[in-house]
Amino acid sequence: MTTDFQTAREALGARLRELRTEAGLEGKDLAEQLGWQASKVSRLQNGKQTPSREDLIAWARAIRRPEAEAELCGLLAGLDMKQRHRSWRKQLAGGHRGRQEIAVRQTQDTRLIRGLEVSRVPGLFQTPEYARVIFEKNAAFRRIPATTEAAVEARMRRQEALYEPEKSFRFLLCEAVLYHRSCPVPVMAEQLDRLYTLVGQQRVEVGILPFGTELRRTAPHGFWIYDRRLVIVETISEELWLTGSEDLELYERAWDWLSEAAVYGAPARRLIGRARALLESV
Repeated sequence: MTTDFQTAREALGARLRELRTEAGLEGKDLAEQLGWQASKVSRLQNGKQTPSREDLIAWARAIRRPEAEAELCGLLAGLDMKQRHRSWRKQLAGGHRGRQEIAVRQTQDTRLIRGLEVSRVPGLFQTPEYARVIFEKNAAFRRIPATTEAAVEARMRRQEALYEPEKSFRFLLCEAVLYHRSCPVPVMAEQLDRLYTLVGQQRVEVGILPFGTELRRTAPHGFWIYDRRLVIVETISEELWLTGSEDLELYERAWDWLSEAAVYGAPARRLIGRARALLESV
């Protein structure tokens, strides 16, 4: 199976290729400009070699895109999979796009994704309009470049995995997700409609944790489990990438205990429908 390190390196390589193509340069022409062997350009683009920070800066300047330096160096900073703590400041220095490309590849390399969201709709289920608002507001909060349209496109591309027969998705949403509104009413209404249609869909399991239900384990924060190899936890300042067996076992147990209190199918649709109806009076 592809390692998480390789997944991240391939995402960085894909971004390098995209930037070169946008600049109208062939690989051999870029190599000539940089004084490199053409094979080095190929290895970097295909995720076969880890670039240095100096390589990335030289690449960005050769294609006359110096503003891409921060984005590329941010992706490089996330390559070390032994690093549990990943600063958002570094990862998103060039905007959201690069991190979304990593998410696309992580999803491609995973057969089962389980997740818990406390206050927002999971990215895999978001409408383009909902995702757009989330990215725009997060860019303003973090004071980073707005790469909104490219980030939305990557997030929508990631959702293609929902229809792949060999993959499964099991998500738990606190009922608060249906009411926390960081977007205009029409956008939230469309998002709830989208969520409603996903309930009961083949290979996609959506459970709602109702207000007032008794829990064996509280839900202090969201987390995503990729197969049985990686847990990703988001905080305001950083991401935690956890790969240890004890961490995986702990988060799997938390997910299992929470899932016992969730409602599925028709009861879940009723909760979503109730939240949707309340928007009519806003």
